[in-house]
Amino acid sequence: MKKTRLIATAALALTITLPAAAQMSIEDQIKARQGAYQFMAWNMGKIKAQAIDGDVAYNADQMKAAANAIAAVANSGMGALFSPGSSLDKAENTRLKPEFFEQPEKAREVGMNFGREANKLQAVAAKGDKAALARQFAAVGKTCKGCHDNFRAK
Repeated sequence: MKKTRLIATAALALTITLPAAAQMSIEDQIKARQGAYQFMAWNMGKIKAQAIDGDVAYNADQMKAAANAIAAVANSGMGALFSPGSSLDKAENTRLKPEFFEQPEKAREVGMNFGREANKLQAVAAKGDKAALARQFAAVGKTCKGCHDNFRAK
């Protein structure tokens, strides 16, 4: 049931975002995806500060909200913001390598891994277990690294 609902939600998100992305210029697509990743990174930082580093007192409600935001980005249909012509060899102000378009199966795999692990993060955060959250945070981080290593210029 959950899997069917997730697939239906993802399909709906893609259906809604594809026409919108098609109307966006390459520059606007780049800005939009960078903004989404910046928002996600800010929320990842909140989890890191509380569940990993201990720099900030652990607050389960804040961790749940941060994980929800990360999962929302992961499930937003952002793939529609990666149009041919939006890589660093063809556009400005981006670090997206052309390999993203040369290796579509790898790009899809990396994106699906991120979505799966972000959804797990959301589920784990809902339970309030700090140690479990820290472990799942690491799993999400590995998916981020997988994309950066393959498709993001330094």
